Amino acid sequence: MTTEEKLKKYRDWIFQCSAYQMALAVIGIDKQTVAPPAGASYRDERSAYLAGELFSLETDPEIVSLLGELKDDPEVGAEDQRAIALYYKNAMDSVLIPKEEFVAFQKLCDESFDAWIQAKSKADYRIFEPYLKRVIEGKKRLYGYRKSEKSIYNQMLDDFEPGMTEEKYDAFFHSLKERLIPLIRKVKEKKQIPSDFLHQKFSIDEQKKFMQELLSYLHFDSSWGYQNESEHPFTSWTCENDCRTTTKYIENEPVNAILSTVHEVGHAYYEHNIDPKYDGMILSDGVSSGMHESQSRLCENYLGRSRAFWEYHYPRFQRHFPNELGNISLDEFYRAVNLSEPSFVRTEADELTYPLHIVIRYEIEKGLFNGTISTENLDQTWNAKYKEYLGLDVPNDRVGILQDVHWSDGSFGYFPTYALGTAFAAQFMHAMRKDLDVDSLLQNNRYDTIMQWLKEHVQHYGCLYDAGEIIKRATGEEFNVNYFLDYIEEKYTKLYAL
Repeated sequence: MTTEEKLKKYRDWIFQCSAYQMALAVIGIDKQTVAPPAGASYRDERSAYLAGELFSLETDPEIVSLLGELKDDPEVGAEDQRAIALYYKNAMDSVLIPKEEFVAFQKLCDESFDAWIQAKSKADYRIFEPYLKRVIEGKKRLYGYRKSEKSIYNQMLDDFEPGMTEEKYDAFFHSLKERLIPLIRKVKEKKQIPSDFLHQKFSIDEQKKFMQELLSYLHFDSSWGYQNESEHPFTSWTCENDCRTTTKYIENEPVNAILSTVHEVGHAYYEHNIDPKYDGMILSDGVSSGMHESQSRLCENYLGRSRAFWEYHYPRFQRHFPNELGNISLDEFYRAVNLSEPSFVRTEADELTYPLHIVIRYEIEKGLFNGTISTENLDQTWNAKYKEYLGLDVPNDRVGILQDVHWSDGSFGYFPTYALGTAFAAQFMHAMRKDLDVDSLLQNNRYDTIMQWLKEHVQHYGCLYDAGEIIKRATGEEFNVNYFLDYIEEKYTKLYAL
């Protein structure tokens, strides 16, 4: 075959794969939002079957051979070469896995998710533990088929954040703990910021009305974006013009739905803003989990928790809740939204203590895969670490070990990217502020201008470059964790008059 003939076969293969990926994405979205629980078993079996068919396509020996030829073909353009290299790596990671084992694991993950939902509703880790144990055993088996000298956990870390290892994360988290823990202690010694008014009963119907105003402000266009509700907020997509997010409304935590929406819409913008010519290809994904989280955490924290953001939104929010907030000033509200105090739930944590939630999960994951921690009594291990790092006595499994969905589908190695992405975001914000008056844009309903900057400097590349290269292109320098640490020290020193 000529190079052109090979490329045609390659592109036909991409189309086939993307059709299965779209079907699985929609099934996954429905599962977490509107699908009736009684149909779970039926859906799980069909979903696993589709995943198996996709697996067969992606590991087809003829295709793997074709990718191997094309990746070194000098007639192939640079963008195709990058995509082909990524496809080839993924295929080589999976090609030795028996299909029946892969399908069985997909079905197990679906069952594990169902068990997690049930366990969380009953605040009972014992319901979930047998599934978690099997998921971990399954991950170890599947990774055992790879031809890699790395430890299994290092391979998982690399899958979510290419190039990252335990050694690099250990150094990263050491840098965070070195400066954040003393700052947390100083904040703890200060008089706490009043926030009781944020924990009254806020009508969920009224919260939803405000949410429509917020989505309009965020320019989350219903022609390409959609919001639903789920137990754990998430974002999924099938292409640049089909990005779906969810949020969760809590009656006595109204800011939770607001910030989770800003966060998830940040994810959606990343996918929507990737160059449309990559649609359906591997290049149409965010380059890494850390980069994806940088876009969502930037929106949630650096924008959504800023005073400028609330200067625009607070009067509007007050109009929806005059009885609850009518006598609360903007300054009081802003300080309450940003107060720092240890909390049980990661997604509700403030910017200062949030990284410690990630440290806890990272240390547990390392232990689970190096054999020093077992799933048996893992809830007690979890509770002990929350006592050690945050001084909290976890009251139940719902706000303890069962709070996050990630482990139910085997997403070990993902959690560290939340902290890494938050640090990436600080560096992007530092660069953005050189070009834009961010505060003025937030105050004047110009959120779209901020998203345009992110599109041009970060998002439109998709997977064309690795994360380090994108950071360098956007900011002019290598990744530097001190941008985050300086930001957080400055913010909380001012907030608490340290």
